[in-house]
Amino acid sequence: MPHLIASGDGHVVNISSLNGFMAQGQMSHYCTTKFAVRGFTESLRIEMLAAKLPVRVTVVHPGGVKTNIASAALARARAAGLAVTGEDEVRERVYNEKLLKLSPDLAAETILEGVARDEPRVLVGSDARVVDVLVRAFPVAYQRAAVALGRRLTAAVRGRS
Repeated sequence: MPHLIASGDGHVVNISSLNGFMAQGQMSHYCTTKFAVRGFTESLRIEMLAAKLPVRVTVVHPGGVKTNIASAALARARAAGLAVTGEDEVRERVYNEKLLKLSPDLAAETILEGVARDEPRVLVGSDARVVDVLVRAFPVAYQRAAVALGRRLTAAVRGRS
C-alpha cells in the first residue's frame, strides 16, 4: 500500500463471490474466505476515503461465471490424494451445467466498467444481483431457502430427485 499511496494513483480490486454475502451449506470454508475478502476490502476502502488517500478500492462479487473452478477443485483434491466421491463428481457436473453460466468475457467487462466508475462493490451476473437483493430483503428467510435448495441439490446429486 505505501507504494500505491506514494504513486498518487491506484485501484485495489479484490475478488470475493456471491458467497461473500450469502452463506451456503457444504461450503463453510469457502464462504468464510469470501466474507473475509469482502470485510477486508470494505474496511480498506473506508480507511482510504477517511484519510483522503489517492487509492481507490473495489470488491467484486461474481456469480456463476463459466470457469473451471468446480473441475479444478476436484482435480486439486485428486492430486492431493483426497477421496473424491461419486457425489462430488455429480455436484461438479451440476455446477458446470446449471450454475456456471456467465461468459468470462462478459464478467471481465462488468468488472472493468465497475472499477472505472469506482464502485465500492461490483456484482457480476444476474444471479449475483438477484441473490444480493434477496439476502438484503430477507436476511432470515434466505437462510431457510438456502437449506431447502441445499437439500434439493444433495438429493439431485444422490439421484433421488
